[in-house]
Parts: sequence; C-alpha cells; structure tokens
Amino acid sequence: MSLEFARSARSTVGIEWEVALVDRATGDLVNIADEVLDALRGPDGSAHPTITGELLLNTVELVSGVHDTVGHAVADVAGQLGEVRRALAEREVDVICSGSHPFAQWFDQIVTDKARYHKLIDRTRWWGRNMMIWGIHVHVGIEDKAKVIPIMNGLLTYVPHLQALSASSPFWAGVDTGYASNRSLMFQQLPTAGLPWDLPDWEAWERYVDDLAATGIIEDVTEVRWDIRPSPRWGTIEIRVCDGVSTTVELGAIAAFIQCLVEWMSTRLDAGEDVPRMQPWFVRENKWRAARYGLGAEIILDAAGAECLVTDDVRRLIETLSPTAERLGCLPELLGLHRIIDDGASYQRQLAIAALADGSLPAVVAALSHELAQGLGS
Repeated sequence: MSLEFARSARSTVGIEWEVALVDRATGDLVNIADEVLDALRGPDGSAHPTITGELLLNTVELVSGVHDTVGHAVADVAGQLGEVRRALAEREVDVICSGSHPFAQWFDQIVTDKARYHKLIDRTRWWGRNMMIWGIHVHVGIEDKAKVIPIMNGLLTYVPHLQALSASSPFWAGVDTGYASNRSLMFQQLPTAGLPWDLPDWEAWERYVDDLAATGIIEDVTEVRWDIRPSPRWGTIEIRVCDGVSTTVELGAIAAFIQCLVEWMSTRLDAGEDVPRMQPWFVRENKWRAARYGLGAEIILDAAGAECLVTDDVRRLIETLSPTAERLGCLPELLGLHRIIDDGASYQRQLAIAALADGSLPAVVAALSHELAQGLGS
C-alpha cells in the first residue's frame, strides 16, 4: 500500500491539548463531555470545529489550527479552553490537565459512545478501561516525506527529555506510584502504542501498516498509537510522548522544543548530513528512566553510551537550538524550559502539594485547577 503524505509547509506547528473535567467540590472526574460539546454547538447545530471528545466522557480535546509559530498555536488552544470554561459557567465543574488524575477510579468512567472506542475497549479490556490518561500532541509539518523516518528516528534520542519535562502523573487511582510519569508506562500497554519500531525509510513504514491492516490489527493508520508517529493525513510528524501539562508556559516551552528539534534535524538533512540515532535498547532504557525519575533521570546521550543528567542536556540543547528558535519566532517559549527545570515539573509540584496537605489528593486537583486558570507562580 502506498500511503500518500499530505503537502505541509515546513516546520509549521499544531497542538492537541487533552483536558479533564472535575467536580469543583470533590475534585473527582465528571463524565459530561457530551453535554459540554452540545453546549458548544453552533447556531445551526453543527459541532464545534476544533473542540472534540475523546475515549472517555471525562475529557475534551482542544485542537489548534496550523500555525507558523508556537505562540499562535498556544494562543489558539488557550482561546478554546476559554470557550470550554464559558460552557461550564453554570456548573460546579473545573478543568485540569495532567498525565493522570490523582485518585479517580477506572470503573467510574464512561466510554464515549463511538464505534472506534467500543472496538478499542472490546479488544483491550482492562488495560483499555484504565486509560485515564491525558497528554499533549504536537504536530510539525514536514515538506518531504523522505525526511519523515530519519527525523522520527532522530527524535527518539529526545524522548527522555520530553517525558521528563512534561511528567505529571505520579499518582494513579489514589496511589503514589513512585514514577514521575506513570501515564507513559500505562499507555504503552495498548497493542500499537509505545515506542516506534526501528524503520529504515518510508517504504518500511508502508509495509508495517500493510502488515497490520492485512492481519486485522488496525483498520486505519491512526490506530498506530506510537509515542512519535508519521501523520500522513496532515503531512506532519506527531509527537505524542508527553504527559498533559497544566499551564500555557509549559505547553509553549515543550512545543517550541519539539518544533526546534524537527527544524534543526531537517536542516541537517538538507546539508547532506545524517541525523544521529541511538540503539533501540538505549531508547527504551531512556524512556523508562525518564518515566521513573523525571527531571532527576540520568540518561544515555548517544550510541557510544555517554550519560548525563537530563536537565544538564536540556540546558545544553537550549543553547544549541536558540538560533533555530530565533528563526522560527519561538525563542521566548523555548527559554521557558529553564523555568520548568528551575521551578519543578508538574509531578514535583503535585507531590509537594500532597505532602503539604497531609496526603490530600483533592488538594492536588485543586492546585492543578488553579495552575490551569492562573499559570505558575500565581
């Protein structure tokens, strides 16, 4: 099968932001996404064009348009968040975003009534029902499909950086898991989720999709739920490894990091250079280290096995990528990575709130709600 790759302007950016609906008094999840989406319908009854549902009725997803700059993409989804808040104005419901909910239970959640979701749950059963997870997805435009697989392979080196910076799921069903990102390890239990296979070129990707379709594993290419995947319909690489983030500062910083990495690699390919890559076993180990230790992870840097603290390498990369960020108009957002490192990632803030509140997990939800409404340091 030949998979057509849509035409896309180079290094344009789009963001998908999944947010959860919670009861203002108890902090527990509420399953009213269908009612929220109904409230957001146009005068003619048409569905909102960019605010959509997800697997569970406790979630709405905000989807930006295609933008030249990260700042515009973040402003786009932030505006949509405002629309959701207005739709909730008469309800005692707040909005939060993190990789997991601190104490909600899977059996209390309602699956959205769509055939694709029922099929997923029927196949994956307990693991599928446990997908109480929220993330951000960042699309970056690729102008030549021959670049897609080399850049995707190169991005695997930076999985631990992205996972550590966004890590926001230390709690699961009321338990302190000991992981910075429990979400990442839960999500990879689905059959086609997790790290991508090591592929040499676009044709190998097409053969992979053919194999899965021929054996009934997938019906559509979007059912390949890798941490980083080609998105042929949009002409992008889609980075899906990140936990959900609760502030626009973090959203912009991580999106800028991704946009700059892709453009930096694309420029190397233009110059006839290879994009460095690592052994799959190093990539897998790095993902686990970042999920377990977050910003405290010591990661493997290259194929030779050199190692350093992930935060040290992020600071080095900020310097390396700053000229690219200036060219792309996202330098202020990229520099926001320093703030995540200096002030702490979401998993660290959640653990600190719980400790200060004698272990109260509703207090963690309240803090997440405040962050999403007011930002950091408010």
